[in-house]
Amino acid sequence: MILRWALLAGLVFALALPAQTPPDSITPPEDAKVHRDLVYAKTPEKDLLVDLYIPGSARAPFPVVLYVHGGGWSGGSKEKPPAMRFVSYGYAVASISYRLSQEAKFPAQIYDCKAAVRWLRANAKQYSLDPDRIAAWGGSAGGHLVALLGTSGGVKELEGNLGNPGYSSRVMAVVDFFGPTDFFKLSVTSANKEGDAPGAVERLIGGPLEANRERVQQSNPIAFVSKDDPPFLILHGDKDDLVPPAQSVMLYDALKAAGVDAAYHLIKGRTHGFRVGPDVAPIVDAFLAKQFARPARH
Repeated sequence: MILRWALLAGLVFALALPAQTPPDSITPPEDAKVHRDLVYAKTPEKDLLVDLYIPGSARAPFPVVLYVHGGGWSGGSKEKPPAMRFVSYGYAVASISYRLSQEAKFPAQIYDCKAAVRWLRANAKQYSLDPDRIAAWGGSAGGHLVALLGTSGGVKELEGNLGNPGYSSRVMAVVDFFGPTDFFKLSVTSANKEGDAPGAVERLIGGPLEANRERVQQSNPIAFVSKDDPPFLILHGDKDDLVPPAQSVMLYDALKAAGVDAAYHLIKGRTHGFRVGPDVAPIVDAFLAKQFARPARH
């Protein structure tokens, strides 16, 4: 118990760092149509917002990359998402805000993500989106949420009631960068034992893990893996001493055992929160191109 407490306390720094922080120079293409701060759902805590980037010269309807930012579930921003580069590929990009752990405890965060997917489908015609081709991408805490979005399709207790109930919250593909997948087995290196307890995970859950086992289990993407999950692309840095690569390996193994189309790449020399560089971009590009080209499952 003491060891687990120390390890989770270290995650304050591990997961509170914004994942995949893009360069300040990231801007949408000149011909893109940009819709900022659209309200996709209302909650008692705040309005939930999405920035929507629409290609200016590609053929509609556009596949959508839903970007969920990292930041330890307590920080981060929807601004300047690294996924923005996909607008020039002819994909729409939707970058969302969601309730942070100091605003609402889990499962609020996954309720918000699922509400965003439903909103995209409900408003697909207005913004020339393809409702059958929505992929989710996130890193760190965002990686955790998109992984859970992918594995918990059809899990009623994680749907929430934030509008557009007649639309599906399933996604057709998931890109998970170094996201935690099983909080009960999460560990960090001895170099990362500093931080203010109870830690990022306890702040998300609302208390110690052992006292909230049911809620923790609901928050673990690996708990919901099934054969009907969408294809997954999982990337992790081999030098990540904040969220260990073992977390991604566990999810990958579970997906493959269930018969899910999944790929895992251990990126040499990369630490936690790495940016999309020339060693990573082709992997993500090829995965999304393949998924958006295949027939949609209904």
